[in-house]
Amino acid sequence: MLDNRTVDLRLDQLEDVRAKNAKEHFEKRYKMGALLGSGGFGSVFSGQRLSDGQHVAIKQISRDRIQQWAKLPGSANAVPMEIALLLCLGGGSGSGHRGIIRMLDWFEMPGQEYLIVFEKPQQCQDLFDFITERGALEEPIAQRFLKQVIEALQFCHSEGIVHRDIKDENILIDTRTGDIKIIDFGSGALLKDSIYTDFEGTRVYSPPEWILHQRYSARPLTVWSLGVLLFDMVCGDIPFERDADIVRATPSFTKRISKECQSLICWCLSYRPEDRPSLEQILQHPWMTESSEDMGYLQAKSNIKPSL
Repeated sequence: MLDNRTVDLRLDQLEDVRAKNAKEHFEKRYKMGALLGSGGFGSVFSGQRLSDGQHVAIKQISRDRIQQWAKLPGSANAVPMEIALLLCLGGGSGSGHRGIIRMLDWFEMPGQEYLIVFEKPQQCQDLFDFITERGALEEPIAQRFLKQVIEALQFCHSEGIVHRDIKDENILIDTRTGDIKIIDFGSGALLKDSIYTDFEGTRVYSPPEWILHQRYSARPLTVWSLGVLLFDMVCGDIPFERDADIVRATPSFTKRISKECQSLICWCLSYRPEDRPSLEQILQHPWMTESSEDMGYLQAKSNIKPSL
């Protein structure tokens, strides 16, 4: 475990973010609305930015729930690792990646808690609810979503960050366009080539090496979770519920899906980490390169409109 570990980060363009949060109080900038959801990570509320009425999501985290801390340059005080990672990914600066939720603001509040303010797409639904409502997704839709997730993860890795909790609940779907955004970096960490011995992600998405040995490497862990995610999309549920099933690493396909799709899932769910593909190899897999997506079909099946 990395309880209360503090990591020094080198981040650019953070002075304005720190100064803004030091001078202005949350109540002068935002109005908090109804509770949207809660869990081990904290609670998320709807909200509104007072300056222009923009709808936002506000994540509330208690200090005693924070496992990892990071020191920002020029600051004596540490902040939750999640805030530091989001700053690395462009939070507050207007840059970033379209497939990653953008942090707009953050505040250290009296009463031992932090508030993180995120953009909130107008018409969005997490992938868990999307699948629950529609059932197993047609392969072209799953292909489109998976490609976007991988491209967003490639950006994370290029910025030295690993998410560590890729699952359907942490992927937002814009139901108008079919575009995705990865959310919740509360289990994230700095990307390294050495072994990790801590894990705060979701157990049923974790690989055999974590279940058996409480050790893993970042990239094979990510690819395993993508195999679970793809199975979830095309079959309507995750492949493994019990530790014994995860360790067996042999998914039983409950829906009729193409051999190419089965091949990619099984490759991602290889028992040995070294046998799993890289993110680049997933994108080059024959199932991923098929031009089977038809936007008219997508719109009819899932009420997703073509992107402009």
